[in-house]
Amino acid sequence: MTSEWNDVTPRKPLRVWPGVVLVVVQWIAWLLVPFFFPTYMLKGMLVTAACALAIGLWWLIFSRAPWLERIIVLVLIVLAVIATKRIVHVSISTGSMGFLLFVMAIPVMSLALVAAAVISRRLSSGQRRAVMAAAIVLGCGVFTLMRTAGATGDFKNDFHWRWSKTPEERLLAHSGEATSGSPSVAPTTINTETDWPGFRGAQRDGAVHGVQLKTDWSTSRPTELWRQPVGPGWSSFAVHAGRLYTQEQRGNEEIVACYDMGTGKLVWKHSDPTRFYESVGGPGPRATPALSNGRVYALGATGIMNVLDDRTGSVVWTRNAVSDTGAKIPGWGIAGSPLVVGDLVIVATSGSLVAYELATGNPRWFGPRGADSYSSPQLLTIHGVQQVVLMTSVGATSVALTDGKELWSHAWPSTTRIMQPAVAGDGELVISVGDGLGGNGTRMIAVKQDQNGQNGSAGWTTEERWTSEDLNPNFTDFVVNKGYIFGFDWGTLTCVDLKDGKQKWKSPQHGYGQLVLLPDQDLLLMLSEKGELVLTKALPDQFTELARFPVLEGKTWNHPVLVGDVVLVRNDHEMAAFRLPLAH
Repeated sequence: MTSEWNDVTPRKPLRVWPGVVLVVVQWIAWLLVPFFFPTYMLKGMLVTAACALAIGLWWLIFSRAPWLERIIVLVLIVLAVIATKRIVHVSISTGSMGFLLFVMAIPVMSLALVAAAVISRRLSSGQRRAVMAAAIVLGCGVFTLMRTAGATGDFKNDFHWRWSKTPEERLLAHSGEATSGSPSVAPTTINTETDWPGFRGAQRDGAVHGVQLKTDWSTSRPTELWRQPVGPGWSSFAVHAGRLYTQEQRGNEEIVACYDMGTGKLVWKHSDPTRFYESVGGPGPRATPALSNGRVYALGATGIMNVLDDRTGSVVWTRNAVSDTGAKIPGWGIAGSPLVVGDLVIVATSGSLVAYELATGNPRWFGPRGADSYSSPQLLTIHGVQQVVLMTSVGATSVALTDGKELWSHAWPSTTRIMQPAVAGDGELVISVGDGLGGNGTRMIAVKQDQNGQNGSAGWTTEERWTSEDLNPNFTDFVVNKGYIFGFDWGTLTCVDLKDGKQKWKSPQHGYGQLVLLPDQDLLLMLSEKGELVLTKALPDQFTELARFPVLEGKTWNHPVLVGDVVLVRNDHEMAAFRLPLAH
């Protein structure tokens, strides 16, 4: 073994062709398959890993390198990647729950090994080892030069040079300009009689009634009213009396902000000295404020619950909902939007519910200790009984509005829950796995109440009607219209029948998005992940796209808001208002 290590020249050149073939197949699976066939991304990753294993076996068994060299090179690659994790940017070291660097290192270090073998196949042992060492250092060094601004719904990372400024850093550098807005036209009149009180509208179903749009945008294009830089965050908007409310991050301050809807100018902001960050979604709050009776109810990503005056931003009361419930901040942050009902505001922290009194902020009740969740509490009336339903990793749970005690639960375990339940009829709900990993489908359940029982858990039962794998919404909410469900199946807009969950059609175009339903016209207004407004029919006969218009640049996960003829859109670095052409 020692004599092999000290050989000046090998007896035969390295056998490299198996490694070359394998690394070509690996990079096709790693880059080309996800690009041309996004739904096969996971399979491409499995092929990439399998090729890496095969490359390792080639190097160990068939490469003709000295045995000690074969073992030492593989050990050095592993140790180098582990050491590199300590010096890469935080977005790389913590990405994909801490595995991003290792996932990227599989194809990169495979290529480095094969390339070094090709280059050094006829060199002496000492020269070959120098080339191998240089390839390992170069392969790992690449990772130290980059950062990621997050990942898309298909887990495609947005890579930048490590030293490039983020949009948030550019915003902070020009903070004086950030309050002025940038109207594209003169300040315009806004219909202040139409409100949007919180996440996905008044019923949290994404439906807008009483609005009819022109569907030919080639002749009547949306008109930009203003565009405004904004701090990162995945909050949507609440709207009242010509003002819009959202949440964002600016440096170490988590912000609840009020803007003028007609101009985009900042009216007031409230800040808390806290910052949440995770690599996939980036920094900032996730939840959307709720509005009620002159107050703003906002829940931050670390659990700070603020109640503010909607005209001035002054604090009415504040709590830490995470501390109150004893919950832990989940990996993607606290994301549930507050729900105001009567004299209570109900808050979800990673699957645990707490109801605060509006007047004092004192907790009135706590719900059952929940499991992992990013979903928001949903107010439903089932068989005449008002109740609050929350989706968690164990399934769906309903609690009584009066005391938070469990009424019923439906078990359907998952890693977590993101989606809202949708009402299909009295006592019928559509729920989804929606765990951010694609999940395993959508389910309709029937909730029944024993007429002879009391309004307690013993008086309620649930029954599975159907479970379908034709709709895997991932992290995007779906809507129900006239007996059909419209949502995203692994990032492709899809229609399924409410009766049995069977697919009616699937869009030929791939891409995630958030939906607003216009039931009066049977239309879907989608804000795509790419920042486009897309208008499609919400009918079961076939997929029909009517219009498409770019409104934002960069990854866009925030829910759009339609107030009258004005649509509000935002992502993690800008927001804008557009006037849509009305049909009449």
